[in-house]
Amino acid sequence: MAFIRELHHQLVSKERSAVEITQDALNRITQLEPKLHSFLCVTTERALAQARAVDAKIAAGEEIGPLAGIPVGIKDSICTQGIPTTCASRILENFIPPYDSTVTQKLAEAGAVMVGKTNLDEFSMGSSTETSAYQITANPWDLSRIPGGSSGGSAAAVASGECPIALGGDTGGSIRLPAAFCGVVGLKPTYGLVSRYGLVAFASSLDQIGPFGKTVEDAAVLLGVLAGHDPKDSTSLKVEIPDYTQFLTPDLKGKKLGVIRETFGEGLDSAVEQTVRQAIQQLQDLGAEVQEISCPRFRYGLPAYYIIAPSEASANLARYDGVKYGLRATEAENLLDMYTRTRTCGFGAEVKRRIMIGTYTLSAGYYDAYYLKAQKVRTLIKQDFERAFEQVDVLVCPTAPTTAFKAGERTADPLSMYLTDLMTIPVNLAGLPGMSLPCGFDHLGLPIGLQLIGKALREDQLIQVAYAYEQATPWHQRMPAS
Repeated sequence: MAFIRELHHQLVSKERSAVEITQDALNRITQLEPKLHSFLCVTTERALAQARAVDAKIAAGEEIGPLAGIPVGIKDSICTQGIPTTCASRILENFIPPYDSTVTQKLAEAGAVMVGKTNLDEFSMGSSTETSAYQITANPWDLSRIPGGSSGGSAAAVASGECPIALGGDTGGSIRLPAAFCGVVGLKPTYGLVSRYGLVAFASSLDQIGPFGKTVEDAAVLLGVLAGHDPKDSTSLKVEIPDYTQFLTPDLKGKKLGVIRETFGEGLDSAVEQTVRQAIQQLQDLGAEVQEISCPRFRYGLPAYYIIAPSEASANLARYDGVKYGLRATEAENLLDMYTRTRTCGFGAEVKRRIMIGTYTLSAGYYDAYYLKAQKVRTLIKQDFERAFEQVDVLVCPTAPTTAFKAGERTADPLSMYLTDLMTIPVNLAGLPGMSLPCGFDHLGLPIGLQLIGKALREDQLIQVAYAYEQATPWHQRMPAS
């Protein structure tokens, strides 16, 4: 498994060509896809054309950036001009966007090679990539288990070596959870740091695009290309973007870390707790000052999220009506019947469930009782984080309460599925950056994730803490047998 730095060195030294690197990735996808199902669409011709363009630049003596010629997978909720973008839903089965998202445009300009669109939970609604209308992605460490969700295809593709880096989207943990379950690095940036233009909306006040990589350095390099102001996104922040790779230092002296008390206790798997506590001890050994911090409203994140996110989804998904684009039901008797038939056959059960919850909480008589109250709780959660960051630089906790569970194990029980996001959701509600990185394995050989949470726009601190831990441990060098 080559990392970005190695691949870049091979390219500039002409040890390998971009076409050779891309072909190797495409060959691995062909080899693994029958059992993994990470990709909904493989863009072979486009990938090879992009690789040839990089080789031509090298041959002409031009300097290339760190992502030039590097294969990347794109979550299929991110618009790609001329290439299907389905959100893993039947309702967008034949949708081909007439434009590129800002992030895919930036990647193309950086010379990255898009090898395909990765599988996800339908419209990013799920924690296991099982609600996809097309296929269930397997976890590369154990094919009978799920890779996490909603960006499970991207995490599985990176973990298995189908591509070195990938893009995901994170609304309530959809980058960090699959990163933890698949043993890779996943970073959810500060809300507004990366443009959402061209990301198909689930919950607009929570959604954020971010990177997956095998190493902290790979995620930092990718974030550096993605981040920046975009006038096409009204929530995009006008801030200076640092070179994130300058924070890849192994020294943690003077860094103050806070362990979130409320994330340990009932419901936390004993192997996860033990491994995360060992990781915290390792951070302390590296020179960090560690103390326990209370975020008393942390546990209210889950109920608040499952009112706010479905409410926003209900409004966002109203556009899929069979009129403008996507699926249209035939044999309808009138317009209302066409709407009903289109949505009945176009949306899966989980998406319908969330639309109904959201429509209910926004309806007259219930808005104040549910939606307004959830927004107030969101403010309290944000205040808890602000108080915590008066004492420490970075917060630490498990990414998920358990390791990856078996496919089908929780599909009949939506509540137990929702509880998977218990540790990740509060970060989205507060708009903060969060990162998951591998910190060990349980007795079944399944990866365990350590979550780092930072102040707004302090991705640099997350990268520094994560890199120091990663360099002192072997977890990022392990590959699944598949």
